[in-house]
Amino acid sequence: MSERKKRKLRSGFTTGAAAAAAAKGALYLLLNGRPPETVRIGFIGGGHQDIKIYHATLKGNRAICSVIKDAGDDPDVTNKAEIGACVTVTKESHVNLQIAGGKGVGVVTKPGLENLPGEPAITCGPRKMIWISINEVFSELAIDPLSLYVELFVPKGEVLAQKTLNSRLGIKGGISILGTTGIVRPMSHEAYVATIQSALSVAKASGLNRVFFATGRRSERYTQQIWTDEPEEAFIQIGDFFKLSLEAASIMGFQMVVLTVFFGKAVKMAYGYPHTHAGKSDMSMKKLSQWTREITGDSKLADNVLGANTARQVFFMLKDAYPQVIAHVGRKMIQSADGFVQGDTRVRSAILDFEGDIIFDSKQSGNEK
Repeated sequence: MSERKKRKLRSGFTTGAAAAAAAKGALYLLLNGRPPETVRIGFIGGGHQDIKIYHATLKGNRAICSVIKDAGDDPDVTNKAEIGACVTVTKESHVNLQIAGGKGVGVVTKPGLENLPGEPAITCGPRKMIWISINEVFSELAIDPLSLYVELFVPKGEVLAQKTLNSRLGIKGGISILGTTGIVRPMSHEAYVATIQSALSVAKASGLNRVFFATGRRSERYTQQIWTDEPEEAFIQIGDFFKLSLEAASIMGFQMVVLTVFFGKAVKMAYGYPHTHAGKSDMSMKKLSQWTREITGDSKLADNVLGANTARQVFFMLKDAYPQVIAHVGRKMIQSADGFVQGDTRVRSAILDFEGDIIFDSKQSGNEK
């Protein structure tokens, strides 16, 4: 067992929590004339964390603070990113808090997301955390609330956004400020799940009734090359989230989901894994060996399948000699998917070879749900 698995994985905090910490630190600086070393942020749903202030500057009636996001042990492209807030007192006739996006914070350009087109990609969780954090400062310093303008910024946000699916969602110019609770739990992949759900919302708002699920960039690229007439919004990367993605699509009322995957993922889906992580291979390979034996009657081939290092290796054993085994995997994918959808959503499975050609298509085989 790896060292990473032996030890307890460390939680971190979201971009939304980082933004709230930066805003809280900036307000302290504005009202006290000096920044705190750390600020305490309460998480939505309970718990708190002390977050260190990374940079602080006071310019007249503007205070600027930033923090370094810590995603803990969860893989996240925004881990160690600098996230900041510029806080200014405004001359409003009533107490008001305006939250805006500055450099490196994306702007929404397509319908279907939580924020409307033209608004910064700052979701309600971070906005709530910022509002709570700001009011904590007023309470701690015994100061009547003031009207404030809070502009969030991410110095390298535009570069980081290129490593996300933001452009597909219609979020331009930077990253999203996200987080439902403020906590990043290791291996929960909360941001990825939120991206899948957002992508489905954009597809629905675009009037689409059919979406294409690929598990990664390569399979998605091949899918786009096959279905060239489909709009960009129709293609969604679901990673390992087989069950979650199908459930979400059916709840939103999509008529058709097309699963386009390579053989390794297809085998895991056929086995019925709700989450197709790479570590979940042993049982699915045993089942594939069993199917091979039942379909071909070739015990030696079945043993070779069981002893293979990868599903890719098995694919080349079967592709030309026994395509009926690959077809069986494709049909089993549909059966597994049937258990994850509800309502009238239909599922089509397409298994790709490694050059991007369809090697099995449930529609052509008459096995589409």
